[in-house]
Amino acid sequence: MDAAVPVARPALYLVDASLYVFRAWHSMPDEFRDAHGWPTNAVHGFARFLLDLLERERPAHIAIAFDEALDSCFRNRLYPAYKANREPAPEELRRQFAHCKALCAALGLAVLADHDYEADDLIGSALYRARPAGYRGVIVSADKDLSQLLGEHDEQWDYARALRWGADGVKARHGVHAHQIADYLALTGDAVDNIPGVGGIGAKTAAVLLGHFGSLDALLERIDEVAFLRLRGAAQGAARLREQREPALLWRQLTTIACDAPLGYDGLASARGQADPEMLDALAATLRFGPMTRRRLRVAAGLVADGPADMPPSPLPA
Repeated sequence: MDAAVPVARPALYLVDASLYVFRAWHSMPDEFRDAHGWPTNAVHGFARFLLDLLERERPAHIAIAFDEALDSCFRNRLYPAYKANREPAPEELRRQFAHCKALCAALGLAVLADHDYEADDLIGSALYRARPAGYRGVIVSADKDLSQLLGEHDEQWDYARALRWGADGVKARHGVHAHQIADYLALTGDAVDNIPGVGGIGAKTAAVLLGHFGSLDALLERIDEVAFLRLRGAAQGAARLREQREPALLWRQLTTIACDAPLGYDGLASARGQADPEMLDALAATLRFGPMTRRRLRVAAGLVADGPADMPPSPLPA
């Protein structure tokens, strides 16, 4: 009897939207304005990225996660200085985030946003809900924090650099395995999120410690062994770990992605929904998208066929 052919797992695409909005905000020329004169460079850049993704992959299941918890996240209650080093987004950018979310909704894409949980938590929660039903996750982001979510069948995609990797590719990129990322960041700290880490423990030392002990918990239980490792500054490192045991555990709480966040849909995986043509046309007019972008949006939304035919004229001004 022939061996059974393995059934391909359906993919759930999980997009770290804020990364691509910020990237467009910093890289797109400041020459785009909406109908009210506000900048729209980030929206135009994000729309190009999103359309390219939808056209290339044609995902049946996709969710777009946004950060709305930049100063109200549960992590701020655990550690008030969490991300305190970040300047608040200017009004020009906040307006564009709202437009980006509205654009996703108009296309029929699930939008994930919450005042208590960050985009990473929403992505992790969506993946953990879908995985038992046989879905594999495709996490569209370059953020190393998200690598901790990767399971056997999942992959992470740095879209801008056209790089993809699975759980078995994390160690080559970051020096530790996927399941060790949160522990690694707890030891080294994360300047982007204003997490100090354990003083004197750098990236190489953290990788060696986790390679030897396996986890932060095992490391803290066996601190006495650290001084005997063939590691530069081992005795001093052991002393710092003893002194900073409780902070290290707090840093690990901050670096661990929560996978129990509320999601904005009821199913196991967020299937693409019906587009809203009136909302899509209104946004295209307000944001002053050109005719090519308008056509691509309508094709991506399933409102017109993908082909050379001209787009039906919009009732709204160009």
